[in-house]
Amino acid sequence: MAGNVGLLSSTLAAAKEENRAALVGYLPAGFPTVDGGVRAVTAMIEGGCDVVEIGLPHSDPVLDGPVIQTADDIALRGGVKIKDVIRTVGEVYAATGAPVLCMTYWNPVDAYGVERFAADLAAAGGAGCILPDLPVEESGVWRAAAEEHGLATVFVVAPSSRDERLAKITEAGSGFVYAASLMGVTGTRESVGREAQDLVERTRATTDLPVCVGLGVSNAGQAAEVARFADGVIVGSAFVKRLLDAGDDLAAGLAGVRELAGELAAGVRKRG
Repeated sequence: MAGNVGLLSSTLAAAKEENRAALVGYLPAGFPTVDGGVRAVTAMIEGGCDVVEIGLPHSDPVLDGPVIQTADDIALRGGVKIKDVIRTVGEVYAATGAPVLCMTYWNPVDAYGVERFAADLAAAGGAGCILPDLPVEESGVWRAAAEEHGLATVFVVAPSSRDERLAKITEAGSGFVYAASLMGVTGTRESVGREAQDLVERTRATTDLPVCVGLGVSNAGQAAEVARFADGVIVGSAFVKRLLDAGDDLAAGLAGVRELAGELAAGVRKRG
């Protein structure tokens, strides 16, 4: 089975046709449990997310802030494995028909086997992979496997990226470009700065790929702000926090993420 890179592209294009940004939600697999995570991501899509990212929990993340690190720790202590991440992708896609990506650091993919990971992700209905720590110069083997299996390869750009570096990254990527709105790690913030808009403009000058902005968006107002200049708004920590705040009450957590997705979905439709 080929992956769903085409579904990802068509979903982002449909949002653009509606003159709005796409809403991209993130949650690590295995949090609060594997089954609970599947239900939570499904609730996010039911609430209004267009695209979702399933995180592969990592013991030493470089991009994730304290909220997502807490969720990763819960998932790892629960024994989550790569097969559970793939299963989460498959069950969410089967339940919703929405594009589902995996966000992971490179070491687990390399250890699992590049070809095997791409094949298994595609077979589950995955749309692609976001690889924040894989240098473009070392990505050839992965990109070949991803292309063979119909998966997008999404790279991360940052405000510190020089224009020539942006061009090199966007030329190698597919699906969309993940623009980190500011320097630092993931987490909710009071505001999403002007750096994000400048980064989007500079990135767009190098590519026709959609540019989606992540890091710091946590409410409808911020989503509307970013949606005015980005093709997609990525939200992770705020969803994780709703589940953490609910504690052992999964029903309350599911209601929380569904409610937040609805608020954010309304926000991305208020551009202009």
